[in-house]
Amino acid sequence: MSQEQLIPLIVIAVVIPLVLLRNRRPRTLRPEFLWVSPLIVVLAIGGGLFAINASGKGALPADPLSLVILAVGIALGAAFGWQRGRMTTIHKEADGVLKAQASPIGLIIVIGVLLARRALQPWLEVHAADWHVNPLAIIEAFMLFAAAMVVTQRVEMFIRARNIRHGGTDAHVKVEA
Repeated sequence: MSQEQLIPLIVIAVVIPLVLLRNRRPRTLRPEFLWVSPLIVVLAIGGGLFAINASGKGALPADPLSLVILAVGIALGAAFGWQRGRMTTIHKEADGVLKAQASPIGLIIVIGVLLARRALQPWLEVHAADWHVNPLAIIEAFMLFAAAMVVTQRVEMFIRARNIRHGGTDAHVKVEA
């Protein structure tokens, strides 16, 4: 394994324990700022997709099969993001402040996707020609999966937080008296 291939694995190995430690305690949830993270992710992934396509390493995946692969990536990302948002526990304190604690299962999903992408990428690129699939469609589908997951998770959390703030109930809410 080359040094270039090890860098993402090292970054993951450093970031994951930090995220797990950070998620041990509930954090203040400010629904009015839940749009920031999806915006950053969409801009970063959009920039990455633009850079991949502008680099000339392959043709833009616009054939019907590639578009289906991209749509599946977005749909699966949205489904996992919705589930991840639902698994976030929201804690409402007596003074009305919302606290949120992410489920460790959500992080396991993210780690699994990252590891699957890293493990499958060389194999998928080699066999993509056999399947008459643009290899960039597969790489971009993983990126769109991540973007859709983050956006959908935050939308789900925003809807739940808004309902809770206005006196609604939620299966994943604890209210402190």
